[in-house]
Amino acid sequence: MKTNRLLLLLCITGLTTAKAQTVAFPGAEGFGAQATGGRGGKVYHVTNLQDSGKGSFRDAVSAPHRIIVFDVAGVIRIGNKIQAASDITIAGQSAPGEGVVVYGNGISFSSNTIVRHIRFRGSIKMSRGSCTVVADNLQDIIFDHVSIQWGRWDNLHIKNSSRVTLQYCMIGESIEPQRFGALFEGPKEVTVHHNLWIDNQSRNPKAKAGIEYINNIVYNWGSNGFVGGHSAGDHYQDMINNYFIAGPNSSGKFMGQFSATDHVYHTGNYVDDNRDGKLNGRTVIDTDFVAATATLVTSPTMHSSVQVTRHAAAVAYEKVAAAAGASLKRDAVDSRLIGYLQSKGTQGKIFMTEEEAGGQPAITAAAAPADKDGDGMPDAWEKKQGLKPSDPADGNLFTLNKSYTNVEVYLNSLAAAKDK
Repeated sequence: MKTNRLLLLLCITGLTTAKAQTVAFPGAEGFGAQATGGRGGKVYHVTNLQDSGKGSFRDAVSAPHRIIVFDVAGVIRIGNKIQAASDITIAGQSAPGEGVVVYGNGISFSSNTIVRHIRFRGSIKMSRGSCTVVADNLQDIIFDHVSIQWGRWDNLHIKNSSRVTLQYCMIGESIEPQRFGALFEGPKEVTVHHNLWIDNQSRNPKAKAGIEYINNIVYNWGSNGFVGGHSAGDHYQDMINNYFIAGPNSSGKFMGQFSATDHVYHTGNYVDDNRDGKLNGRTVIDTDFVAATATLVTSPTMHSSVQVTRHAAAVAYEKVAAAAGASLKRDAVDSRLIGYLQSKGTQGKIFMTEEEAGGQPAITAAAAPADKDGDGMPDAWEKKQGLKPSDPADGNLFTLNKSYTNVEVYLNSLAAAKDK
């Protein structure tokens, strides 16, 4: 009898753990990996490139409990900042052709959000202190394969938030006046892994936070690469297997502005500062951090619920070059930045405005596949899976997978090639 009870207890515990470990999508890792986004909510189709109104991206993110898919490709030019509701999934991978760019101003996010395969770009026309993407005062958000550029103060701002993941993103080419990558201020559970930080003057990021910083590539920083919190509060930075690669604008400070309140664990990091077009850096050592006045610790401080798959720094370089940003099909801006990175030190520039960088190019229009019932799954795909193209309710069923709804299975399949 005791044996049977023990077996029953183990089975219940196993089921509970499996349920608890369901991630936002296959390949989601880190503190934000268990966001559920719009799972089970209404599917909203973005049908035009207008700034507002029915079928616009602004309208799509204005209400909670939505999965947002795109029937169009192109540049969505916005005037005012967008405020997104909570409990949403932005499935940029559903856009046809080269995908979508939201250009001209910023966007602020709310709790429990999944954002994938989309580009957010600010503009010199924004107010002086504007950031392109803001994720303040929220819980549970994951950015996956997102391009974030042309912020005037920082490209990305995260303050007083928890359970955040930024993975396989491209954060670069910030513009006047600060030209900074990102400020993390106050978050205690942030995972930043396999991202490309490129052509930012500093703050790649600035980590006034509890952060695990794994397998990132920092290229052509200006005055500083990774920046510590350098404040009275205690901050914890686990820096693991990252690669710092100097470019034409880089100073010798690939990290800096730490203080004794920055508690740093580091291992497997490299810096290549010779700009010779080859990846042949040296190991980052204790004295690099001591010179920056950080306090070194001997074991990691941050332990996310879904551990990050780690690679050697040189392997991470290849993976980031291949997949960072909205990379299902890169547009001209992201392709240009990847070209700078692949020059391994000989190309790149920190620009003052987006126009100086070449501006926002057009994206060729493209049509999405037919979806008669509007459930987010194309008719042909539904037929292949044994679903009904005339039944709008089957998108939120768990017919194909016990962890993800049918529409999530479809959307996840579109992005699967770039998840790892």
